[in-house]
Amino acid sequence: MRRKTFDSLLSAGGVVLTIVLVAAGVLLMWGHNFANDNVRQQLAEQQIFVPAQGSSALASPKIGPYLDRYAGQEVLSGPAAKAYADHFIAVHLSEMPYGGVYSKVSAAALAAPKGSAAATQLASLETTVFQGTTLRGLLLEAYAFWEMGQIALIAAIVSFAGAGVMLVLSVAGFWHLRRVGPDDELLARTLHVETPQPAGV
Repeated sequence: MRRKTFDSLLSAGGVVLTIVLVAAGVLLMWGHNFANDNVRQQLAEQQIFVPAQGSSALASPKIGPYLDRYAGQEVLSGPAAKAYADHFIAVHLSEMPYGGVYSKVSAAALAAPKGSAAATQLASLETTVFQGTTLRGLLLEAYAFWEMGQIALIAAIVSFAGAGVMLVLSVAGFWHLRRVGPDDELLARTLHVETPQPAGV
């Protein structure tokens, strides 16, 4: 194969790959922005606020170290949603009867004699635990969606960096193409000339 043809194919392939990487980067950035905006919008509709700094609600060593940085703020980001779900709601649920596990509370409520005070109390507890567990699950889903947006951002940066490298290599390839002769071969052929042997050998 002619060296000029080979270099042309490589350089053109580099340009195509650059375009593909740029397109992938743009789509990934769109995914990142969509995830962030969607999480913020959905959380804003819930109007969840972390207790104010110095509040007794943040005094627990299981809560304060994780929520102090968000004290008094509205929960609007993935990390804030995870902190509130795991270190506020989950802590309060764990302090309830049956550890705040909905399946255990529900089983106890079903086993309690109907119409008794225990049944009424367990029914109220069941509702509270169900609401807390549901809210915690929704907040963790918001965090997961936000995390996927962050992964998309990293992938976008890698795609743009790869596109930059391929663009530089493609330009270098086209520049080198101008220095290659039209008859140059990709692999130079080596001619093996046999040395004549002396007579009688």
